[in-house]
Amino acid sequence: MKTIKIRRILLSLVLLLSLPVLAQAQELIAAKSFGKAKNEMVVTFAGAVDRRAVVEDPANYQVYEEQDPDIKLELAQVVLADDQKTATLTFKEPLNARLPHVVTIKSLGESGAAATFRVMKPYLGYLLSILVSALLINNFVFTKYLGLCVFFGTSKRKDTAKGMGLTFTMVIVVSAIMSWFFYQFILKPYDLNFLQIVVFIGLVSLTVQAVDTVLRKVNPALFNAFGVYLVLVIANCVIIAVPLILADNEYNFLESFMLALGAGGGFLLALYLMSSVRERMELANIPTTFKGVPIAFIVAGQFALAFLGFSGLTLF
Repeated sequence: MKTIKIRRILLSLVLLLSLPVLAQAQELIAAKSFGKAKNEMVVTFAGAVDRRAVVEDPANYQVYEEQDPDIKLELAQVVLADDQKTATLTFKEPLNARLPHVVTIKSLGESGAAATFRVMKPYLGYLLSILVSALLINNFVFTKYLGLCVFFGTSKRKDTAKGMGLTFTMVIVVSAIMSWFFYQFILKPYDLNFLQIVVFIGLVSLTVQAVDTVLRKVNPALFNAFGVYLVLVIANCVIIAVPLILADNEYNFLESFMLALGAGGGFLLALYLMSSVRERMELANIPTTFKGVPIAFIVAGQFALAFLGFSGLTLF
């Protein structure tokens, strides 16, 4: 703990001493961002660069993640566009766009001084990207094929589908938040990561039991419509996948909340779409051999193909 505190103090002093350099960099750099590829950065200069050899020389760059200044990232090449204002930095390894990076360009100014600046994604955009990814791009039902038992069992009627979707979203958000607290403050500090699955399943069971008790009193009709599928939420792959993902990616509280909300919303969307089609199929002229579960699997496959269209979508 003392070592971590000392590193943080030293890092703060370095940033404080580099404020004049950062101010100078703001005059030279008009914009900076991560590129479309995972190993790219794009830097736009305030004016045309007359030192092309300096800008395109990877040896004149020093790049590192802000929290790890001792680990320098290796540049493969730097390409300056024809307008001599936009430089694309290509790295040998993929960048962790979740973390801010510090870039220093040597001999960039007129006096030959170095320019230092930070590159990071807008945090709100990053949170929304987690939400949209779990909701559409990596939908747990149509792209990961998780939770299919409850999905096919409760998607026969739109009313039941909406009720199950909302209940599932509430359960997954509450259980994910509880799992995050247990992971960050109990499992991780005491090196009990091997108990992740056992603890997460226990928290999910506790949440489902609470919802079962409340729903039985508040809305008995909806409770009877769910039948055994409400209990099956405990064994739903989606609801245990979310805590495992947030633990593996080291998400903070807001990021974990967005992941859980997106996963629950994606399950609700999948249920509603499927129930809307299955209600109309009851009036359709379907061959006897395809009625029931077979046609449901075919429709689910078509939805999965449609959701593949979101692959590679990036908003921020």
